[in-house]
Amino acid sequence: MALTSPRTPGPRTAARRTRRSVSERSAARRFADRRLFLAETFRTFRTTGAVTPSGRRLAEALAAPLARPAGRPRAVLEVGAGTGAVSRILADLLGPDDTLDLVESNPRFARVLETDLRTDPRLAVHGERIGLIAGPVAEIDPEARYDVIVSGLPFANFRPEEVSDLLTRYLSALNPGGHLTYFGYRGTARLRALTGSSSSLARHGGVVHVLDSFQRAHATGCRTVWANVPPARVWNLSIPSRAGLSI
Repeated sequence: MALTSPRTPGPRTAARRTRRSVSERSAARRFADRRLFLAETFRTFRTTGAVTPSGRRLAEALAAPLARPAGRPRAVLEVGAGTGAVSRILADLLGPDDTLDLVESNPRFARVLETDLRTDPRLAVHGERIGLIAGPVAEIDPEARYDVIVSGLPFANFRPEEVSDLLTRYLSALNPGGHLTYFGYRGTARLRALTGSSSSLARHGGVVHVLDSFQRAHATGCRTVWANVPPARVWNLSIPSRAGLSI
């Protein structure tokens, strides 16, 4: 009696199994990221500013400038990378000679990113072209210049002077014609009006004034991502030259 060898799965079956395996890992990873974000929200709400990582639609809107062809190598910076929800979208859009610097000051998030840079296929494939600065944005090389900067920092939680300093730093680090994107959650002003203290409302009003000033001077686009939880407004700022940076 002839022995029968184990049946080798065909390419379609193998592909389905691979997709299912990736989906299962992704689901487990998404749950772990949400759990970590929730824990950090209660521990460090001021600098975390969210209870869950950015959704895919929001990440794509923030990364949109990188999706436009440039015809040359580009340098990309993401500040407040969290657990990498936007980082992965940026990595997917990198050209063969592009580079990506990730900045994350939260040590728990930074440890997750450090591991993923070695093990996550979407990040690890780029090798040393993706780097991590596990510290505050002030640790970025002051001479570094970028074509795309994505900020995930919760401006609404900061003091007005901090937001002004950050936006000035970002715009100063942009190459001519470069793009800065950032977002804010919709509906927060109404919630703050109902629950915030007078000092909190005054601080938030100052932040809104600073953001409005920079937007009037440098905004090239704005869109609302309704599919995010909660919905978020994404701003795109740019400067055609170094002139006129001061507001």
